[in-house]
Amino acid sequence: MSTFDYLIHGFGTALIWYNLLFAFVGVLIGTAVGVLPGIGPMSGVALLIPVTASITGGLPPEQAATSAIILLAGVYYGAMYGGSTTSILLNTPGESSSVVTTLDGYQMAKKGRAGSALSISAIGSFVGGIVTLIALIALAKPLSEVALKFGPAEYFSLMLLGLGAVSGLAGKSVTKALIMTVCGLLVGTIGIDSVSGIARFTFNVPWLFQGIEFLTIAVGLFALGEVFKTILEKEEEDVEISRINNMLPSKQEFKESVGPIARGSILGFFVGILPGAGATLASFFSYILEKKVSKNPEKFGTGAIAGVAAPESANNAASGGAMIPLLTLGIPGSGTTAILMGALMMYNVQPGPLLFEDHPQVAWGLIASMFIGNLMLLILNLPLVKVFAKIIQTPKKYLIPMIIAISIFGVYAVQVSVNDLLLLLACGVLGYFFSKYDYPIAPLVLGLVLGPMIENNLRRALTISNGDYSVFFTRPLSLVFLIITFLWLVIPFLMKKKGKEVIINVEG
Repeated sequence: MSTFDYLIHGFGTALIWYNLLFAFVGVLIGTAVGVLPGIGPMSGVALLIPVTASITGGLPPEQAATSAIILLAGVYYGAMYGGSTTSILLNTPGESSSVVTTLDGYQMAKKGRAGSALSISAIGSFVGGIVTLIALIALAKPLSEVALKFGPAEYFSLMLLGLGAVSGLAGKSVTKALIMTVCGLLVGTIGIDSVSGIARFTFNVPWLFQGIEFLTIAVGLFALGEVFKTILEKEEEDVEISRINNMLPSKQEFKESVGPIARGSILGFFVGILPGAGATLASFFSYILEKKVSKNPEKFGTGAIAGVAAPESANNAASGGAMIPLLTLGIPGSGTTAILMGALMMYNVQPGPLLFEDHPQVAWGLIASMFIGNLMLLILNLPLVKVFAKIIQTPKKYLIPMIIAISIFGVYAVQVSVNDLLLLLACGVLGYFFSKYDYPIAPLVLGLVLGPMIENNLRRALTISNGDYSVFFTRPLSLVFLIITFLWLVIPFLMKKKGKEVIINVEG
């Protein structure tokens, strides 16, 4: 079958009534997650994994996996839409990729142009999402066909690249990110070794024989970690929401937004493909680009419509772009896609080159649902902006118990183990301390997801080569991946050192 035939079948799957419902619920919750400052897409997706497992329990395995990933992906790209609402109305980013939107979005709101900013943000996000989906359809099959030619050595090096890239760009400190990555890899070794059958780091505790469950770790670190942070740091802020008057932008504003939306969508897509770059980096790059190409750069920071259109298009395009390495190569491009990968593996669906051959219903159903979800978001966001603005004012005394209840009941429903609940609470406390001392959580989760796969491919490659480690350097693609991994980790360190030397020379 051709790509077009697969896509038509994908729409057939996505248009089933319950999958439409899952897509709608996903984008609705995603927008709310983006609107609520502090939760973010990673926490939102992690929190809903056990809920989807419970809801889809009665469906056949393949259908359950498709429906669950449609809902979870909806939360992911829906959060990119919602994050701009708080940035524009409150000067408070709903999630990190909306930080740049505050620079001009809030200034527009203060001048009574909040409606224009919000509608251009929704239109830009829609265009960014559609551009990246068209590219995903064009690249999905060719990339997966190329990846089918990969051997264990290439897979090992590629996964090492994904691990190194996310670790190198997560958080302010590369050292802390690498420490967290190693912690994730160590946690991933707990349990019965699949090759030798020997128990590792279980201390003869039967509960540990099956290994540490990804779901418990993710929900604990992200969702409960944020809850403990809110409770212990007593984050209470009285915020005043800017008035929303006219919802439609003027012809001049729309004209000024066309170029930034187009450039932001394309740039965001290419940045999103890079493992570890993410939506935040894409939004910053697009803002800088618009300021460079603008005839009036002095307007940026004072309420320029291009300062809203470009980053919002870029962050949504980047979230779609990050799905390409996940689906075609089995390499998560961001923390959220690492959680999505873990969710797929819970349903015995392995992301990677064989996904499009072994599970076409899941792959193409997801892609088709993202078209429908983006359209739903555009229709939802314009009339419901005022409703989502009210969500921002939800008192934390109501919000916190809801998150705790969903976390505990959700994990118990899937694991049916009191030990997992104790681990959940412990991870919540750890998540708080990691956040407080700026230890990024995403590399740990990625290490936990990729660790066993890296180990298996390392063993397979060494078995084929009779224990000769040169196999990783003599195979051209594997060598290229290893060199890129090395450069990805070393260049930021060298640039930081160079920057310090420049500062010392200037001060001297």
